Amino acid sequence: MTAAGSRANAHAETTTTGPTVRRPHVAIAVVNLPAERDRRVIRESLALESAGYRVTVICPRGRDGLRQLPGSRDTAIRSFPQPFAGAGLLSFAAEFAWAFLCVAWHLAVLVARHRVVAAQVCNPPDVFWPLALVMRATGRGWIFDHHDLSPELYACKTATPRPAVSRLLTWFERLSMRFADEVVATNESYRQIALTRGGCAPEKVTIVRNGPAAGEIAAPAPGDPADDKQIVYIGVINEQDHVDRAVLAAERLVGLRGRDGWEMVIAGDGECLPVLRAMVDERGLGDVVRFTGWLQAPEVDALLRGATLGIQPDVFSDMTNLSTMAKTVEYLARGLPVVAVDLLETRRTAGAAGRYVATGSGDEFGKAIDELLDDEARLAQMRAVARDRFTAVLAWEHQAAAYLGVWRRLAPTPNSLPPAAPTDATPPPAAPDGSS
Repeated sequence: MTAAGSRANAHAETTTTGPTVRRPHVAIAVVNLPAERDRRVIRESLALESAGYRVTVICPRGRDGLRQLPGSRDTAIRSFPQPFAGAGLLSFAAEFAWAFLCVAWHLAVLVARHRVVAAQVCNPPDVFWPLALVMRATGRGWIFDHHDLSPELYACKTATPRPAVSRLLTWFERLSMRFADEVVATNESYRQIALTRGGCAPEKVTIVRNGPAAGEIAAPAPGDPADDKQIVYIGVINEQDHVDRAVLAAERLVGLRGRDGWEMVIAGDGECLPVLRAMVDERGLGDVVRFTGWLQAPEVDALLRGATLGIQPDVFSDMTNLSTMAKTVEYLARGLPVVAVDLLETRRTAGAAGRYVATGSGDEFGKAIDELLDDEARLAQMRAVARDRFTAVLAWEHQAAAYLGVWRRLAPTPNSLPPAAPTDATPPPAAPDGSS
């Protein structure tokens, strides 16, 4: 048992009054999204609740200023404003510095007043390693939840990456891993990076994938599938997501099969949504491309269960090749075949449920989709593979077991804790993250 785990267990035992034992209080910090929009953080929080932990999430303030995580029993939200969000190196530096100060303040209050025994920080950014040193020095545990590859993310979002910045980000990433008690990786590639670039021991790194729980997905509706074929994109619509490739694929499909009997649905929001809408208008594709905006979980589920194909338009980069796209797992969970560029972690995730193209041009995507729409036998085979991949490996129920194993090593709960509330609460909002 670790020193942090011993202290957590001792604290829980010494606060016993009669038959009741205080639940170990743990914190999760995520700074690139409000907690209520981060499906991974929501699922992690619900899993911790179910295992007997008390959870507080530190995050940027959402539009509704929530103080409790939706669908949770009592997971608290401690939020902070984010006035520095923007573009450019100086803006990012100010944003990260502010986020560090806010997380440090809230974590200090939680430790001093609410007896938090361990904390998890989710990247990006990778600037919170000094807090890991402080927490560990006081006998409290620290988990680094590796959501994104910050050096690669910087490279793919910047036209001319600065070598000095890339080196700094790599150094911060390494320190974030080295100073953590445990590292949670979202796939095999991220685990390998933790072992090599992060210098971590193998026993310190645990894979916990992204993906919905089986309970979040409604049972298939009876009846025949719709006559019209539906190609769906769901997720964030920012520059690095290359959703313009989906629009170009729709334009190619018009040339290959006309305008009848199919549509492309783009569900999500982001900085590039106005550009995409203008692109559709300029190309006269308004009758075959439909935008839904941001959808809530039941709407996402209904859309994907009625779709024919899911498109993952990410093109090759070091970031996309090594990352698992959350939207891909959402597709597979509903038995939805995926058309995507042939990327390492995409193929590892989807396997034979994917139809892979070389570069991700609109022409390639359009031709691949056109072929699949006319091949019902292959579509049926891909649907079966997708559902099997999800139920056997990818469902959150499998990932939660690994995730809770990390926490039980770091901050075990007493055996006498009362049963926690079930976690089959209202599903969280639609997935905002494009990767990991």
